[in-house]
This record gives sequence, structure tokens and C-alpha cells, in this order.
Amino acid sequence: MKKLIILLLLIAFVWSFIWVNNNWIQTTEYTLSSAELPAAFDGKRVVQVSDLHNANFGKGQSSLIEKVEAADPDAIFLTGDLIDSNRYDLETSLTLVDALVEMSEVYFVLGNHEVAVNKIDEITAALEERGVTVLMNDKVQWEEGGETVQIAGINDPLFNVDLTEEDFTRDALAETALTDDFTLLLAHRPEMFSIYVEQGIDLVFAGHAHGGQVRIPGLGGLIAPGQGWFPTMTEGIFRKEATQLVLSRGLGNSGFPVRVFNLPEVVAVTLEKE
Repeated sequence: MKKLIILLLLIAFVWSFIWVNNNWIQTTEYTLSSAELPAAFDGKRVVQVSDLHNANFGKGQSSLIEKVEAADPDAIFLTGDLIDSNRYDLETSLTLVDALVEMSEVYFVLGNHEVAVNKIDEITAALEERGVTVLMNDKVQWEEGGETVQIAGINDPLFNVDLTEEDFTRDALAETALTDDFTLLLAHRPEMFSIYVEQGIDLVFAGHAHGGQVRIPGLGGLIAPGQGWFPTMTEGIFRKEATQLVLSRGLGNSGFPVRVFNLPEVVAVTLEKE
């Protein structure tokens, strides 16, 4: 009887641990400064939602919606993989989107899973019908107090497997035809950081790495798409020359079904003029 009780307690502990690691959403706050940021955008807040992969967080996405709303967004960036190509369920993602568009302007770029599922037209049409700005090698102006920044978004390199990912990213940025305005770039892939630096992008928002999926305390992520084992870019802020990159751990899972020591994450960035 004693062994049975210990076994049941162990099962309950493991189940609770897995549940918390995959359902307890963390909001991570950053303040990012730049002397190039127009003064009218000082204090503006960008909330990033990445890599949902059809995950559910409460009935009707209630827990996730509450987290985003509590972050008080002036703009919401969806940085790809809203859906999962292995278990395509657009309605789960649209339930979230329906709530987000009531909070602020919402901007979206494709991730590799939207490309892989081969339903880009269906996905982008559904988002645009709801008022989401879909950025496919394109840019728009965000105007505030007579000043502007440009919000740009580039396609995922899976679009063209005949090109190297680096060359595809360069071509995508060239097609976007960025101006000299301060740039907020939505780009799914963090491993293209050197290209964003090379192109002088001011601030990049990326996902894709899933925080390394399994995080080893004190060491970091175990494996990430596009980076392999013990990746160097899994979460946080990365800076080089004039470019800063915000990397979200994301929310859902693909392939490996659970996160370990890796809470789902909503990122809230406060812009600050130096």
C-alpha cells in the first residue's frame, strides 16, 4: 500500500510539473532604448505573441488573452507559427486573434509552419478579414504625434528552398524596400541575426527557437530549430552594432510535445528614447 501511495504521489508530481511547464504563461518585460527612436514613441508598448502552434490556454484562450491585455499593448506582433503543420487547426488561433484585434493594431508574419502546411492564402485571408496587418516582405507606417516608424515583416526562408536561408533573408529585406525611418522588423528566424545586423535593422522581433524546448537550469536551451543542439539564441535580448533583437520563447510545442523548465511566454517591450 505504501509503495502504491508513493507511486501515485510521484505520478501526480510529474503531471503537475508538466502541466505548469506547458500552461503557466509568463509575461517577460523589457525596456529597449535607442537614440534613433522618434520622441513620440517613447513609452509605447509592443506585445509579442509567438509560436502558438495551436496550443490552448484556458477556455477560448482566456488565460492567454488576459495576459496580453494586462500587458497594455499599443501594438501586438505575431511572429509566426500560429498554427502547427502537423495538426492544423486554424480556428484555435483565430479565437485568440478575434480578441487581440479588439485591444490594438495587430501585425503578423508567416513562420515556417504556415509555409509547410501550404495554406498561406487561407490563413492570411482569415487574418486580414479580422483586421490583422499581414506583412509579407512588406512594410507599413506607424504614425504617432506627427512622427513615424516603419513596421516591416519578411517571409520565412522555407518559401524558397533553392536559396540559402541567408540569401533568402537578404532578398526578402531588399523586396521590403525599407526607408531610413526607425524600423521594427517582424522576422520569425533569430538565427538570421547577422543578416539583420548587416542590413542595419533597428529592432527585430523573432521566435522559432521555442526557448530551446528543454531548458537546463544554469546552461540554457537544449535544442532549437535552425540551430541544433545547445543553441546560442533561445530567449532574451541580443545586441550587435545598431541592431537589437527580441527573442520570444513562444507558447506552444511542435515535434517534441512538452516544455521542460521553459514556461510559455508573452513578451512586452517598452520603447524608450535615449
